Amino acid sequence: MTVVWINGAFGAGKTTTARELIELIPNSTLFDPEVIGGALPYLLPPKHLAEVGDYQDLPIWRRLVIDTAAAMLSELGGTLVVPMTLLRQDYRDEIFGGLAARRITVRHVLLAPAETILRERIARREVPPDLPDGEMRVRQWSSDHIEPYRSALASWLTADAHPIDTSALTPYETASRIAEAVGSGSVPVCDIVQTPEPTAETLAAGVLLFDEQDRVLLVDPTYKAGWEFPGGVVEPGEAPARAGMREVAEETGISLDDVPRLLVVDWEPPMPPGYGGLRLLFDGGRLDSADAKRLLLPGPELRDWRFVTEEEAADLLPPVRYERLRWALRARERGAALYLEAGIPVG
Repeated sequence: MTVVWINGAFGAGKTTTARELIELIPNSTLFDPEVIGGALPYLLPPKHLAEVGDYQDLPIWRRLVIDTAAAMLSELGGTLVVPMTLLRQDYRDEIFGGLAARRITVRHVLLAPAETILRERIARREVPPDLPDGEMRVRQWSSDHIEPYRSALASWLTADAHPIDTSALTPYETASRIAEAVGSGSVPVCDIVQTPEPTAETLAAGVLLFDEQDRVLLVDPTYKAGWEFPGGVVEPGEAPARAGMREVAEETGISLDDVPRLLVVDWEPPMPPGYGGLRLLFDGGRLDSADAKRLLLPGPELRDWRFVTEEEAADLLPPVRYERLRWALRARERGAALYLEAGIPVG
């Protein structure tokens, strides 16, 4: 099962090209995530929607895009053609990672007309007749997103997607280029870590690594949203501490010589759609400056990493995960492991 994701600035011609493309790729279907955005007013209270300026900022939109794409491919098979602007790398990673977790490959295409051409197309863009102040709103929305598009191009987008300059191409010609590139393999499968979603409680092991200032290492995984400790799910038959060591090596490139010491055991209660389970944190020790320099640059596993103080971690980690870190640091100071339930010491 495959997704061809057509990215690009608002007004780049993604939807028109996608309609042409499904005629050129056998057994392909169009899925426009705009329909998910259109359904949200029927699913969420107006106050909740009013708190965000873009429905992409709503976790429910991103999750529904993943689930809907997976359901359509399960029902129809073949290839799903998805025209949708994604300018935030973390949202791209979350959505593409969610698809990869369902064993769906993603081929990422970028429509990249010259900016002068893009602005001309925005000026000529058709507007739904029933949209109040439609022309002004659509034009303004598209123009406001040119700068974020420029930033994405400069930072990650061109390195991630297969670009096609559509300045002098019709939608049909653009679709033909995409079909040819996908068919020949010129558009590679996105390099996203495949982490299947759990179907039951899981056992996970994290490892705390410290720099010479006793700041703790946090990582930003590509395959899920938010900052985390190096670590991951313990595989069947694997010792938890060894699982933590394996994950540290895979994510950061650092090989720990000694088995890390247990700091906390935290029971995470199930919170749908999550199943919860046991979360263990180990003390991986202090990295000297030479070790820290060997940390891998962001790649398939990590979007970013940084050493932070306990106070800085409070702004990056979800509350329960921060509490887990806080008590792990106290356990490290005292030299005795703690048992927690939802981040709170028990006994």
